[in-house]
Amino acid sequence: MSLATKYTPEAVEAKWYQYWMEHKFFSSQVDHSKEAYTIVIPPPNVTGVLHMGHMLNNTIQDVLVRKARMQGKNACWVPGTDHASIATEAKVVAMLKDMGIDKKSLSREEFLTYAWEWKEKYGGIILEQLKKLGASCDWDRTKFTMDADLSDAVISVFVDLHKKGKIYRGIRMVNWDPQGKTALSDDEVIMKEIQSKLYYIRYQIEGSEDFLTIATTRPETIMADVAICINPNDPRFTHLKGKKAIIPLINRAIPIIEDEYVDMEFGTGCLKVTPAHDVNDYELGIKHKLEVIDILNDDGTLNAKAQILVGEDRFVARKKIGKLLDEAGQLDKIEDYKSNVGHSERTNAVVEPKLSLQWFLKMEDITKPALSSVMEDIIQLHPPKFKNMYRSWMENVRDWCISRQLWWGHQIPAYYLPNGEYVVAKTKEEALAQANATYGTDYSISDLIQDEDVLDTWFSSWLWPISVFDSEVFSTGKPNEDLKYYYPTNDLVTAPEILFFWVARMIIAGYEYLGEKPFKNVYLTGIVRDKLGRKMSKSLGNSPDPLELIQNYGADGVRVGMLFSSPAGNDLPFDEKLVEQGRNFANKIWNAYRLVQGWEIDSNLSGDANAASIAWFENRFNQALTEIEDHFEKFRISDALMATYKLIWDDFCSWYLEMIKPAYQAPIDPATHAKTIEFFENILKVLHPFMPFLTEELWHQINERSAENALIVTSWPSAGSFDVNNIAEAAQIFEVVSQIRNIRASKGISPKETFSLTIKTVNAGLYERFEAVLKKLANLDSVSFGDSLDNAISFVVKADECFIPMAGQVNVEEERENITKELEYTKGFLQSVMKKLSNERFVAGAPEAVVANEKKKQADAEAKIKALEEALRKLS
Repeated sequence: MSLATKYTPEAVEAKWYQYWMEHKFFSSQVDHSKEAYTIVIPPPNVTGVLHMGHMLNNTIQDVLVRKARMQGKNACWVPGTDHASIATEAKVVAMLKDMGIDKKSLSREEFLTYAWEWKEKYGGIILEQLKKLGASCDWDRTKFTMDADLSDAVISVFVDLHKKGKIYRGIRMVNWDPQGKTALSDDEVIMKEIQSKLYYIRYQIEGSEDFLTIATTRPETIMADVAICINPNDPRFTHLKGKKAIIPLINRAIPIIEDEYVDMEFGTGCLKVTPAHDVNDYELGIKHKLEVIDILNDDGTLNAKAQILVGEDRFVARKKIGKLLDEAGQLDKIEDYKSNVGHSERTNAVVEPKLSLQWFLKMEDITKPALSSVMEDIIQLHPPKFKNMYRSWMENVRDWCISRQLWWGHQIPAYYLPNGEYVVAKTKEEALAQANATYGTDYSISDLIQDEDVLDTWFSSWLWPISVFDSEVFSTGKPNEDLKYYYPTNDLVTAPEILFFWVARMIIAGYEYLGEKPFKNVYLTGIVRDKLGRKMSKSLGNSPDPLELIQNYGADGVRVGMLFSSPAGNDLPFDEKLVEQGRNFANKIWNAYRLVQGWEIDSNLSGDANAASIAWFENRFNQALTEIEDHFEKFRISDALMATYKLIWDDFCSWYLEMIKPAYQAPIDPATHAKTIEFFENILKVLHPFMPFLTEELWHQINERSAENALIVTSWPSAGSFDVNNIAEAAQIFEVVSQIRNIRASKGISPKETFSLTIKTVNAGLYERFEAVLKKLANLDSVSFGDSLDNAISFVVKADECFIPMAGQVNVEEERENITKELEYTKGFLQSVMKKLSNERFVAGAPEAVVANEKKKQADAEAKIKALEEALRKLS
């Protein structure tokens, strides 16, 4: 079959994705004859569309899944979406607003009808987009966190944990979104550096004319002050111990207290304490048994407790109070000030610390198995540098606020009774029976009022690795066959910013409900950033459209481009040139096969001349495959790709094909051709996880194959033994060839012009073994061995000095300069090697083969320096 002159990804991608789907290659069923390999997708928000972070994350997952499938494992990649309470509710409210409908005018049921309609229309977009990337998910298993069975699991878990005494209701300090009017988890708060003002306010000391100056960025909260705090060790304020200060504008006296928490060096060295509106002040208030005065309404306006500016928005009140303080002579000064302020991830509103009646999960005991499992590497984080961060968070964990003041989500199964009590049950009917049995009453269904709040979205997604396989296990305690087979899953690929809020919680749930880890490995990707190091975002306009990239460069090109520079845990500085490089790589492979396909085979020819080339590439392939496997094992996916890239571009295309390529329009022998096709097929196998579309296309171009022999399910190659010396010898030959080509280029000598090469060496056998290759690649008419030549350009490879006769064209000064430069470089290289070898920790800790390799580098460099110095001496 003749190959098109140019690779066109669009047609190829559509064809093969449909083919894979039709033949159910992505589907997985319990099969005890095979080892399961399982990944659950980090469920993207149902509101989402594909962005660069998704591209990176899902490319890595697909690489792992495709490789496992080729290794004969029963690969199961479960896709799905998260209902994303806050984000989805905001989208639906905005949609209703465009329709002229105010959410407040709707009942809960009416609002949810609109929300489900929105979800059905837009909720599956991102999963469809993932198909364009080549994601080989088992789409028959697609789940949504508000599917009926998953919702039932969430409610079962809430009821169970409440019954165990691990869930409670209480008034605590939470992150409050005044625009969304809901509590937020810490991960839903984005810290942003903003330019603000620092107000220096004068508080009069009660019973005197003295003043105490306090610096604050939030003058609108002074009406909620309940104390002034000084450091007991600060000599400036010793005279104020035991006294009171007067709050400006409202003239309320508050005590001056002492606590070493106050930083004597910051601001004026004293602190106003507002327990209702600052997390640290709240803790200080508990310690000193201070009153709590909340002056803000849920929407961020001032309430009656503020006494002044009641009903004003907090930011309007800030400016007005600044003016009132100035007019009253109680504002010392205002300074410009930069500070980190929390913003709601979904509404972008400035978050308020707020005391609120919420539902909480006790975290102190439930987290212990999840901490030890990571610290003891039962679950391994890749890279392991995140272990310390994980430990720090888990050892200082706070109770989890699990309630949200929204309608979209899992409604909390707590039912309030006329007697002021509440019961928790899976259904209203069960709640009624429980209420009457507990309190000896005769309530009816209409007497029970269900809690208005919904559960934090993470309270459903923390069950994800379990609930996608068996949603009933939380109520039955008996895992089904799917869960027994697929759990624990193998690898989780996610972002470090949700290590605590999702990953840690999944581990907690796994041990709480199954007594087992939910996954074995956690691969933490970096953040995709632009060339300036900024995180990609719609607001900055610095993020390319992933689908446009796929359209312009092909899915394979984009996948490879994303992985070229994205080692685990490190941010990816994205540049469109990376995906352009990926596209060029696809074209290189396409053209390489076009070259091979175009050769005519002559069965009368012998392949003896290519024996050395074939033996070398076989060794090199096995060596590269061993490296690639090692990279995969250590979750160095980017390194695995780079090793594959170099094997194909450098070793196969640039060297091997040139070594065995017949002369123009000449045929090739059958043995070399067959071996080359075998090499090409093995290369396609190794490349398939990274570039699935191109490789599947070429796989079927090589031979017409049935579905059971499709590349996606073909066996992954096994690395055989390899001869390191043979590989090193070939590398030396390639260096000689490169040096000769450089000389041709620098002297303007045509590549077609032949000349002889004389080599001063103690290892003539090496060059004799590769003589045919050397002559062909360097276009030499002869290779001989001897001492230095007059009127020759010389260069040194390893310890061997090579001479090319140039018949009077040699510029002695130029040669001396070139050799001197190479000598200086080699001495610098030797110095770096010696520095490594003189490091006792390196020599003692590095693998024996690594140390041996460094010693070989030392010996080669020393021999080369000796040869270069000898060459310089001859030119003197």
